[in-house]
Amino acid sequence: MYQAIPRKEKISVSYLIESLQEKVQLKIHSCGSEHTENKFVTESELHRPGLALAGFTNLFTWQRIQIMGNTEIHYLEQLNAEDKIKAIDILMQYDIPVIFITSGNKTPDELSKAACKRQIPMFQTNTETTHFMFLLRDFLEDQFAVQTMIHGSMVDVYGVGMLIYGKSGIGKSEVALDLVERGHRLVADDVVILTKKNNTLLASATELTKHFMEIRGLGIIDIMSMFGIRSIRYQKRLEVVVELSLWNESQVIDRVGLDKQSTSILNIDIPKVQLPITPGKNITVIAEVIAMNHLSTHYGYDAAKAFQSKLNQRIKEKSSRFETPRRAVEYFEGDFE
Repeated sequence: MYQAIPRKEKISVSYLIESLQEKVQLKIHSCGSEHTENKFVTESELHRPGLALAGFTNLFTWQRIQIMGNTEIHYLEQLNAEDKIKAIDILMQYDIPVIFITSGNKTPDELSKAACKRQIPMFQTNTETTHFMFLLRDFLEDQFAVQTMIHGSMVDVYGVGMLIYGKSGIGKSEVALDLVERGHRLVADDVVILTKKNNTLLASATELTKHFMEIRGLGIIDIMSMFGIRSIRYQKRLEVVVELSLWNESQVIDRVGLDKQSTSILNIDIPKVQLPITPGKNITVIAEVIAMNHLSTHYGYDAAKAFQSKLNQRIKEKSSRFETPRRAVEYFEGDFE
């Protein structure tokens, strides 16, 4: 069902800088910045080298991106010239991939010279340290995220991310197309990329297939060109999986909905609905109802449990021997319209 995608092992510092430049306006602060193509980041965690500057390097994770904010720069400024150079030399003895000076702090000349000598890229930004680290960590978590690929159709239905999958030729794309025609939004068709990020699954199309859909007998169509920009989404959180299958009398299907099913994708459990197909069955409307039912459950109302509660109450009432016989509807008001 799922096809694993190899996880990135590293990204170049040059790619990192290029990706962040527009958001945080980075300025070059060492001649080591000429060597960003040969420097690599291998993990999403960040490090602030305050203790390393003070001489404690036992737990110094030098292989991570180093962030120097107000604490580190103010610490260096209060040192005398000799101690400042000593502190910087302790830091620069490691092959650090890149250093960022945040919060608009002025870079000490001694630090710039040492970074240039060691060919360590160093950049300065006016962005506040906490916000910069949030943006940087979010980007790195995305770059090093675990991914998988599935053949199916991903649609945003009433704000619910729904993945429709099943055997080849069963009609996944046709259902997705019908949903788009009814005002819902296509995320991806045929090839859906699922990315695990912050313990959620984000679905998207590939660069090649986004907006496009294959309809058997018709060919490739461009959803955005035909239905407009409101008919597509670039990504959507996966919330419900719908499995289409041909009707089989021997197959056991839950008819009430009390036994909730789920499927595990990248170790995250996603609610799953098995939907057998029979002639005349309106799968599109059922897909809409699945989305609305998911929203209803999310906000605290479970129709299956509510029905079970009413049924149990009715059984309890019937067990009383003094019960007066009841009609299905106690009183029919006149219908004069």
